[in-house]
Amino acid sequence: MPSTLNLSLTDELRSFIDRNSGDGSAFATPSEFVRDALRERKARMEAAELRDGIIEGYQDVLAGRVVEFDGSVRDAMKAADRRAKRSWK
Repeated sequence: MPSTLNLSLTDELRSFIDRNSGDGSAFATPSEFVRDALRERKARMEAAELRDGIIEGYQDVLAGRVVEFDGSVRDAMKAADRRAKRSWK
């Protein structure tokens, strides 16, 4: 569902948008350019969250905070909870 958002821009930002939209550019309108820039920013933020999760997982492995996976996510979660309560011993 489309929605409208009005923004106040500095002259510098407006000029940047104008240079990157319209004739001779990849974007026909300023709106297309801004939407693409927002999508790109959103994708970068989501990728950073995934990287953080992967790093956290590696840190868990290095610290020995792992349980053997036997095919049941519920069983693995229960085992992890039990071990966490015992400080991963």
